[in-house]
Amino acid sequence: MADGTDQKSSNQMWGGRFASGPSAIMEEINASIGFDKKLYAQDIRGSMAHAAMLASKGIISPEDKDKITDGLNTILSEIESGRFEFSRKLEDIHMNIEARLATLIGPAAGRLHTARSRNDQVALDFRLWVKEELQKTEGMLTTLIAAFLDRAEENADTVMPGFTHLQTAQPVTFGHHCMAYVEMFGRDRARVRHAIEHMDESPIGAAALAGTGYPIDRHMTATALGFREPTRNSIDTVSDRDFALEFLSIASICATHLSRLAEEIVIWSTPQFGFIRLSDAFSTGSSIMPQKKNPDAAELVRAKTGRINGSLIALLTVMKGLPLAYSKDMQEDKEQVFDAAESVELAIAAMTGMIRDLEVRKDRMRAAAGSGYSTATDLADWLVREAGLPFRDAHHVTGNAVALAEKKGCDLADLSLEELQAIHPGITKGVFDVLSVEASVASRTSFGGTAPSEVKKQIAWWRGRN
Repeated sequence: MADGTDQKSSNQMWGGRFASGPSAIMEEINASIGFDKKLYAQDIRGSMAHAAMLASKGIISPEDKDKITDGLNTILSEIESGRFEFSRKLEDIHMNIEARLATLIGPAAGRLHTARSRNDQVALDFRLWVKEELQKTEGMLTTLIAAFLDRAEENADTVMPGFTHLQTAQPVTFGHHCMAYVEMFGRDRARVRHAIEHMDESPIGAAALAGTGYPIDRHMTATALGFREPTRNSIDTVSDRDFALEFLSIASICATHLSRLAEEIVIWSTPQFGFIRLSDAFSTGSSIMPQKKNPDAAELVRAKTGRINGSLIALLTVMKGLPLAYSKDMQEDKEQVFDAAESVELAIAAMTGMIRDLEVRKDRMRAAAGSGYSTATDLADWLVREAGLPFRDAHHVTGNAVALAEKKGCDLADLSLEELQAIHPGITKGVFDVLSVEASVASRTSFGGTAPSEVKKQIAWWRGRN
């Protein structure tokens, strides 16, 4: 700033309580402007709404309200153009803006802080910022879901192995596998929407912790700032950071889903699997091994999860022992949320790009789908359905068939009818209708199953959602 940043002005902001300036150590530990300047737009927006309400209630004059609004618009322009000089001596974004406003408009600036405290002011700024980030995350998740729906539609009948314990279990379709992630990220989006609903209350007017004796209109400021209503308890208002914890919790769960997907992309892109090829845009090479194509983007998405989880644990630990109402410990809330927001948004963007760009190698998926006797369950089901065996008996017969196929080095479908009848005489040639992987997936028509017809129904349902 041009002026107002010397030690004397810093002391004046405290109203004369302290005769000398803070020590260098105290200044270092107390200052938050290095990170909370990110809240400048929310701080200015909240102050404008507060000034308008004060004027409407006759608490400040219309002339002072106009001066305050004009001054705040000037400060907003200075910050966005890079001309504003932030001062650590003024501690935080609120005091930096207030000091600059005093320089610009004089005594009228001092009336802006009527009927509010930095406690409800920071709660407002932070809540507005988190709400905007949640809305951004909601849009990004919608884009990621759309990318998966496109892939699922393209591959509704692309056969691949389904796994449990990373061992071949039963044949599924790649479209069905993609729809599993649609469900995961759909739940993440639902959590985001619920979080917005939970936090859609305005803190401003709670003041330090007890409310205020001025005849303010908190519903007016809530409406002006896009909140559903004001908060209902002034003590909880200034001491609550549930909205930040909920954001971090959602980010951690979403990052876990992204990490699971990243792990599969890493595995699938190996020569041993070869299910997909990543584009050059999301891969790197090796400095000494020319044949390498590394899935670095997926690996970095996987790593972001630890960072985001750490932010959640950090803030939970900060908040766990705080008595009501506000404590300075809560200054440690913002860096964790800022970092997690940046990390999860970057991870979602990277994963959306990878899903849209990757090449699906259908031949490799089909070849792997039949490995590991993946249609064994289909044989057991056929024995129950057609030969009338109890499932446990059918399971035993199927185990014998798998052992024979393994001994001969062939698939179940390659065993002869005579060989199968030697294991159980009730087996007929009709069994071969279920032993191919295509027949297996086509038969799984239960609601939510892997049959292409069912996958297409689920895609259509999701496309009909907002």
